Amino acid sequence: MPLYQPNIKFSDCWSSVGNITYYHRHKKCYWRTKPAPQFPGTMKQMDHQAVHLRALASWRSLSHHVQLEWADYAKVVTAHRPPFLNENHISGYNLFVSAYHGFATLGNEHIPTPARFQEFPQFDATFISAEIVGGSDLLIQFSLSVSGTDNPLRYRTLGKIQLVAPGRGCHPGKMLNFLSAEVQSVPQKPRVISFTIPNYWDVWSLDLPAYTLHFRYLLLDTLNGYRNLHKSLSCSFSL
Repeated sequence: MPLYQPNIKFSDCWSSVGNITYYHRHKKCYWRTKPAPQFPGTMKQMDHQAVHLRALASWRSLSHHVQLEWADYAKVVTAHRPPFLNENHISGYNLFVSAYHGFATLGNEHIPTPARFQEFPQFDATFISAEIVGGSDLLIQFSLSVSGTDNPLRYRTLGKIQLVAPGRGCHPGKMLNFLSAEVQSVPQKPRVISFTIPNYWDVWSLDLPAYTLHFRYLLLDTLNGYRNLHKSLSCSFSL
């Protein structure tokens, strides 16, 4: 991973230009060339790409007046990518696409209407248990506390999950998205949420008596499709 050397014109870099991607690790900037694999992607990746193409088409179908509404609402939304500066907000296009993907993830894909971004409540998850159900599916449960809102059920949890051999680290590119479900018919405080991974040993090609779980989770707002910055936790369990 070559280190980026600042110069007179550019002191730092983010994002991608052409086939070069700049990224940061331990407060240092590096660059790498984009891979060009022959395999087009997994079925989930292709489905995600199809949703994204529909989001782009939907944005182009909006009137200029509506696009300006999105741009106005985006002025107060801080970017989730570096540089993390308060004045570095996203575009109306980005806000629209984020909302579109959010609703699609919730199983309610449609063209969203412009909506103000509202601050998310405080949230925190704690691992409870993992067990095999139905002979081949893995059911993982977490305790989820959501504070600072009168309607915590307004928010669903989207989890990025990876199972590895005990003690192994996380590979972000191998984390997969799963949407939470409520365990109780009448949710308590804190709530208990679950994630079901069908045929879990095939997902990461691992069939072990114990695993390390790497988990990144965020809240999805069911009213406007927006999401917040993720949190992370890692733990180990036996089956």
